[in-house]
Amino acid sequence: MSGHVLSNDAVAALVDAAKEGRLPEEPRNPGRKRRMRPVDFTRPTKFTADQERRLKRAMEAFCRTAATRLSAELRVPLELELLNTTQLTWGNAHGQVPDGSTATIALTKPFGTRVLLTSEQSLVLGAIELLLGGASTGDVRERRLTDIDWALARHFHARVLAQLSVIWQDMAGVELEVEQIDAHLETAQLMPVSEPTLAITLEARLEGGSSTMALLIPWSSLAPMASAFGGRDESDAVRGEDEARSVRRAVGRIDITLRAEVASREMPIEDVLALRPGDVLRLDAPAEGGITLFADKVPVHRAKPGRAGSRRAAQVVERVRRPS
Repeated sequence: MSGHVLSNDAVAALVDAAKEGRLPEEPRNPGRKRRMRPVDFTRPTKFTADQERRLKRAMEAFCRTAATRLSAELRVPLELELLNTTQLTWGNAHGQVPDGSTATIALTKPFGTRVLLTSEQSLVLGAIELLLGGASTGDVRERRLTDIDWALARHFHARVLAQLSVIWQDMAGVELEVEQIDAHLETAQLMPVSEPTLAITLEARLEGGSSTMALLIPWSSLAPMASAFGGRDESDAVRGEDEARSVRRAVGRIDITLRAEVASREMPIEDVLALRPGDVLRLDAPAEGGITLFADKVPVHRAKPGRAGSRRAAQVVERVRRPS
């Protein structure tokens, strides 16, 4: 009602309506909605994209080499495949490991940090059966492991870590060895529950059966060797060279002005206007210095002036070195 003058009758009507609670509601201007963005604190981003990519490639190489080595030792085909890599907190990564899995604490040398390798019991029992001379894993049933079973389980995981050590040794100079093996995951709590952790899940296929293995890498365990896993690998370098060649081909056909310059000096405009035919202009550059070839304003080559038939020419002598 702003901008309007009310009559006495209108004012009286408003007062009566107020007493009876019948005042008209004024239209509300819709306010700006508050923008909300969900944040998942179970998905840390401590590992960089380069580190995660290099670790993923390392595990893919491990799957190829370890499958060959372990198949020969077990005398049956064993296939390993990388399923996924995920950044989680230690508590969430630890909680995603299937119940009943065997937990192996692996020590990194020379840094002395620890990572956790887990395997489902079906895979461990199948490997034990084959290491004991069994011909098949079809009749293996879950059971309580004996001391002999634990010794063979340790042997199996030691072979797995030995193959992973070959890959990590080449990448970061790190070796892995079994420090402790246990069937109770609760006792394998290496880190605080909030520790950023890279969970790498593998699938192991043994005689038609499928099991999972998981490698949990806490950030504090990778930190001493993070720079080795964060650098560009050879494939990245090759890809960079290919991209450089592509850029060179793309700009290689662009026309630019190439000019030859004997020397240059700065003069006041009045001195330039005062020059007359026959005047000598000192350039303060040695005559034996030749000329400089410029691509636009960038010096690229030193050259000697000359002639090619009836035309002027320049013979390139050396490339101009730019200050680093």
